[in-house]
Amino acid sequence: MLNEEESALAHAPVPPDATATYGEHPDQVVDFFRPVGGGLGRPAPLVVLFHGGAWRAPYDRQHISPLAAFLARRHGFAVASVEYRRGGESRGTAGRWPETLDDAAAATDALPGLAVAVLGADTVDPRRIVLAGHSAGGHLALWAAARHELPPDSPWHRPTPPPLRGVVALAPIADLTSARALGVCGDAVVQFLGGPEREHSEEHVEEHVEARQPEADPAALVPTGIATTIVQGATDNDVPPQIAEAYATASAKAGQEIQLTLLDGVGHFALIDPSADAAAVVAEEIAQLAW
Repeated sequence: MLNEEESALAHAPVPPDATATYGEHPDQVVDFFRPVGGGLGRPAPLVVLFHGGAWRAPYDRQHISPLAAFLARRHGFAVASVEYRRGGESRGTAGRWPETLDDAAAATDALPGLAVAVLGADTVDPRRIVLAGHSAGGHLALWAAARHELPPDSPWHRPTPPPLRGVVALAPIADLTSARALGVCGDAVVQFLGGPEREHSEEHVEEHVEARQPEADPAALVPTGIATTIVQGATDNDVPPQIAEAYATASAKAGQEIQLTLLDGVGHFALIDPSADAAAVVAEEIAQLAW
């Protein structure tokens, strides 16, 4: 019997209906999946989907394409699956600073217009956008929705909240302090924030981590004023529930209650597996915000 990870990754990648660029780098691309049914004759909501993989280069958007197709063809959403720059192939490091966040910001800013240009105004409703993401992609979705809370001198600052119906984050690396403490995904947070300077001393890396975390940590950018749902497996050993709970606590202390849906007996990968019951829960949570 396949375990969760094997089952989720056993699905063949699903070719998109269209692909477009949002920048000049080869990784600055978006795959689009057209909605099938579900819209009752109306343009469909747009789900902007960020894949996981600890911000590391070997993990790209191919592995989440079955979920993207599931959301489009079974549940009637228009889906934009975002690629972004990740850590280097040679060392397997996590993320690229600042390019990973550059891309998350650029993609979310470009997608309302890009989706209409590619799919058509009769197919997608840019007034009904939900950001979604799994694991490290959940971090990017939460972060992208919170850019109006960044300091005005931040290169990623938005003067106003993004036009979203909400965020649905799946087992997200949502609180970087707790993720660092737990060493999530092989200390991926430290690698991401420490950047290419990792060949220097540990003290030098730590300086970068401490300096960069306030701008990169979704838990430091609450309240957002944007409806937020986290779907989390209660038995997730890759990104444990404590991280989602820490984000929920930070949000509550800041005056915003989020929805945290804990799924008993579910780990990390069932959330993106179209053959798992957890994926149907994900689709329902998106629908609750999208419509």
